[in-house]
Order: sequence, then structure tokens, then C-alpha cells
Amino acid sequence: MSILLFKLVMTPLFIGAVSLAGRRWGPAVSGLLVGLPLSSGPISLFMALQYGSAFAAKAAVGNVVGMASSCLFFLVYGLAARRWRWFPCALAALLAFGLSTLLCNRLSWNLGSAILLLLAMILAVPRLLGREPAAQPPMPPPAWDLPARMAAATAFVCALTGSAQALGPQLSGLIAPLPVFGVVLGSFIHHRQGAAGSLRYFRGNAVGALAFIGFFAVVGPGLGRAPLPVVYLLASLGSMAASGLAFLAIHRKVPWLTGVFGL
Repeated sequence: MSILLFKLVMTPLFIGAVSLAGRRWGPAVSGLLVGLPLSSGPISLFMALQYGSAFAAKAAVGNVVGMASSCLFFLVYGLAARRWRWFPCALAALLAFGLSTLLCNRLSWNLGSAILLLLAMILAVPRLLGREPAAQPPMPPPAWDLPARMAAATAFVCALTGSAQALGPQLSGLIAPLPVFGVVLGSFIHHRQGAAGSLRYFRGNAVGALAFIGFFAVVGPGLGRAPLPVVYLLASLGSMAASGLAFLAIHRKVPWLTGVFGL
């Protein structure tokens, strides 16, 4: 019961904080924050608590591969946004994520190969998305915007952790990075700010996925070798350090780093 209560409290707090940050600092920063493992991190912790460290360590590899599928989601949505409205863009991007997940689940992965795949996607997606079209003035969000985002994210975390044992560690890990936040936040940004806003947002998502590597590169080998609080504390620090690099790249604080990501 205490784990369920933790899920119900912490998940909406995470998505609420990211949503408010996006309103304050814009879609690029919102996309960067969504690159943090805001749902996959708690899911990993809940799996370790419910099913054991070995299960969560195997799922961590799937998490990294699943984030590469999320980067494909960002790419498909961003490209489609130049021509379509938000609903068909979201459907096409979710289909791409689903097909990628089915393919990746048929293959065997280790942490090294998973990280290399995700790095390749992080480097490729901003370049493939290209330059942004002319921006449209933003529309004010409706009153139900933030509660809907928080409810959707909480329902996903509870559903996936509840079914993880039946799905197995690899498939659970592959599904965990399903871009629930990306669907909800990206669609709202697309609706309010047009294609330019959604492209900025998804470019930030892709580069922000560096934080995902920083997190699971610690969780994968750390589980079973150190106490859970130590592992997830160090993983959170690694995630924040990697997110700092992404921030410097996105905001052109370090020109050579910005060039690496094609920004």
C-alpha cells in the first residue's frame, strides 16, 4: 500500500513541475526536462522494490533501448508537425514507437549496445528535424490542461508497474519510456504554438535523453551491488549531470557542444 501511495503522490508532482517549468521557460526547456527519467526512474525503483534488484537491472537495459524508440517518436512527430495537426501527428508517432518496441523486443541487448543505440538516436534526431518554421503566437492553456497531464502519467506508472511481472523485465523496460509526457505536452504545445513550438520541444526531448543514459548507466550495473538508496541517489546525480550537458548544448552556452548535436 505504501508503494502505491508513493506512486500516486510522486508521479503527478513530477509531471506538474515539468508542465509549470515549460510554461515559465518555454518548450525547449520543457522538452529538456522531459528527457529526465521522470516516469521511467520511479518505475525502475518500484520494480526493484516489488520484484527485486535482478529484475530491475534487466529492465534497465530495456529502458535505454526503449528511450531510443522514444527518440523515434520525437522524430516522427516533429516531421509530421510540419504538415499535420496534433492528432494525426500523435497517432503516427505512437505507431512508430510501438513498431520499434516490437522489433527491439525480438532482439537481445546488453547495456553497452543499448547505450550506443540511444546515443546514435540522440545525435541524429535534432539534425533530421532540421530548422524550425515560423513561430505562431501561443494560446493560453485550458483549465483542465495540467490535471489531465498529471492523471495520464500517474495511470501509466501504476499500470506498468502492476503488470511488469507478467510482461517480463525486457518488455517492461522497453515500454517504460513510452512518451506519455511527450504525447500530452507535445500535443498541447503543437496545438498552442504550432509546428515551430513542437519542433523546439522535441529537439529538446532528444538531446535531453542524455539524462536517461546518465541514470540507467548507474542503475544497470549498480543494482545488486549497492543498497537501493545509494544506487538511485547516484543515478539521479548522473542524470542531472547529463541534463546539464544537454542544457549547455541547447542554449548554446558551449558552442562546440551545440555543434555536436546539430543545434
